[in-house]
Amino acid sequence: MELFQYPYMQRALIGALVIGLAAPALGIYLVQRRLALIGDGVGHVALTGVGAGLLLNRSPVLVAVVVATVGAITIELVRARGRTSGDLALALLFYGGIAGGVMLVGLSDSTSANLNAYLFGSLTTISPGDLTTIAVLGAAILVTMLALRPALFAVCHDEEYARVSGLPVRTLNMLLAVATAVTVTIAMRAVGVLLISALMVVPVATAQQVTRGFRSTMAAATALGLFAAGSGVWVAANADTAPGASVVLMAIASFGAVALLGAAWRVLRRRRTPAAAPAPEPHEVVLR
Repeated sequence: MELFQYPYMQRALIGALVIGLAAPALGIYLVQRRLALIGDGVGHVALTGVGAGLLLNRSPVLVAVVVATVGAITIELVRARGRTSGDLALALLFYGGIAGGVMLVGLSDSTSANLNAYLFGSLTTISPGDLTTIAVLGAAILVTMLALRPALFAVCHDEEYARVSGLPVRTLNMLLAVATAVTVTIAMRAVGVLLISALMVVPVATAQQVTRGFRSTMAAATALGLFAAGSGVWVAANADTAPGASVVLMAIASFGAVALLGAAWRVLRRRRTPAAAPAPEPHEVVLR
């Protein structure tokens, strides 16, 4: 715990906790819409923004926010019009984003170390300005997801019913797209663009194993996200491992632990439940 006396470790912990709260709060809507992998697609587009920022000597994070937002809105428009399937649209994001990012980074004078900081995260290099940006945008994402929960749930559960009910479906879909882009970009310095999707999805998948209602699942997912973020930073500080990878591995470990406990509980319940008595055989009727 002595490492957390240093300001850079305190910033790393706070930044990870903010992301651990905001990412699952958004991810539950993406899982509900069966778009669990959209975070990866937007992350690849954000990599193009990072490359553009490095090439133009501008803030990579700010450029990535703009590029990722444009990419997320574009993919939502393509999906809504139905001309391209969701899987194909995500594939376009994956391949186009990573290709554009690699090309632009290659054209810039950036070193591979700078690129790795965005690919896999670099919590210990978060500056006070970076932490302020993460805290403000992360809080905005969390408040928006909580305040608009009924409307967003309706859109994600049954888009046609939400439209008939008078909800602004297209606006809410665009809001989710923009929120995804913002979450991915603010998490680049924490867990990296290649790992942020896991922090959006894995806590939600873990919570779904033990909860039933949407509200309880959301609460459990955010709590699990906080646990994964805090414990991941602690493990990274003590074992000298990559903080972003440690956070994601703690989230996956939580999923595995809950899955094993759930399976053991079901086996125990079956053993405790008395077997039903066999039904009596029908008496043979003898006609005389």
